[in-house]
Amino acid sequence: MNERLLHQVALNFLPYVGDVLIKGLVSYCGGVKEVFDASHAKLKRAPGIGDIRAKEILDSKALDRAADELKFIAKQDIKPLFYLDADYPKRLLQCHDSPVMLYYKGNADLNMQRIISIVGTRNATDYGRMVTEILLEKLKAHNILVLSGMAYGIDIIAHKAALKQGLPTIGVLAHGLDRLYPSQHKSTADKMYEQGGLLTEFPSGTMPDRENFPRRNRIVAGMSDATIVIETKIKGGSMITATMANSYDRDVFAVPGNIGQICSEGCNYLIRTNRAAILDSVDEFLEVMRWADKENTPTPARQLLLITDLEPDEESIVQLLQQHTQLAIDELTYRARIPASQVAAALLGLELKGIVRTLPGKAYKLV
Repeated sequence: MNERLLHQVALNFLPYVGDVLIKGLVSYCGGVKEVFDASHAKLKRAPGIGDIRAKEILDSKALDRAADELKFIAKQDIKPLFYLDADYPKRLLQCHDSPVMLYYKGNADLNMQRIISIVGTRNATDYGRMVTEILLEKLKAHNILVLSGMAYGIDIIAHKAALKQGLPTIGVLAHGLDRLYPSQHKSTADKMYEQGGLLTEFPSGTMPDRENFPRRNRIVAGMSDATIVIETKIKGGSMITATMANSYDRDVFAVPGNIGQICSEGCNYLIRTNRAAILDSVDEFLEVMRWADKENTPTPARQLLLITDLEPDEESIVQLLQQHTQLAIDELTYRARIPASQVAAALLGLELKGIVRTLPGKAYKLV
């Protein structure tokens, strides 16, 4: 058994000490093994420990639990990442409360040059889905790792869209790697093992309890160069992630939505209060991040991409045109199930907004 790894994993099982205290304890004792060899007198003098915590540490079964965890890690081909390891996510090291230990199963580089997180509501609208899919389609050429939380809604949409575009994608979990929540996303997770992976700070046996999700969110925020909020209510996990990203001095972007729409209230609030930059163009996002690659960037006359304030008929037409290179107005009318007069009005509105253009034969395509 790897004794060094045993002691590293055992730190996670020490009672009543979190990541910040554990790092201080390792530093105070002079090493990981030295924490477990320390006397009660020495432990209680460690910053933040005291007499009661020292007794709990000495009485704990942390090493026994760690031995069981190492068996699970080996059996499941999981890679443990200790915060002092060379391949631990370097962006997380900049966060004072970063996890002492991570468990990773996958093949993506967790220290890729460009990493974004995409978060949002579990009750995504068609517009939220459209924006997420367009965003990742347009980021395909820029060698970006996509993080999210494997939840319903925007999270899983982002993972699936990244897979579709050939981008590596990591799901950050709020439980151990011996389970998957929600279980309905298992088929997507299986694909992610080959094109990304799953990451967690929680050992096996950990359930997806409510208090674990904010901890999960800090990893999503801390590992990313930029957090993008697609749709969110004024309260919820996505707002927590955005707040954490701000606290880590990371870039935060939000997609604006219609006034009065609940799922856009959080995004609009982030923008209005200068907690997030507005995201309505992929080109501008790349410029802000200094990721614009002139050699790899497609060069249509106008490379938009995220459109706000669409009417329902306009949204339906944009979605259809995303699925087809071009469509004639009769075909659009048939597929959209919208009266011809409404289709004509919607197309005019989209043309005026610079979203679609007319082709010979009364056909239309996205700009």
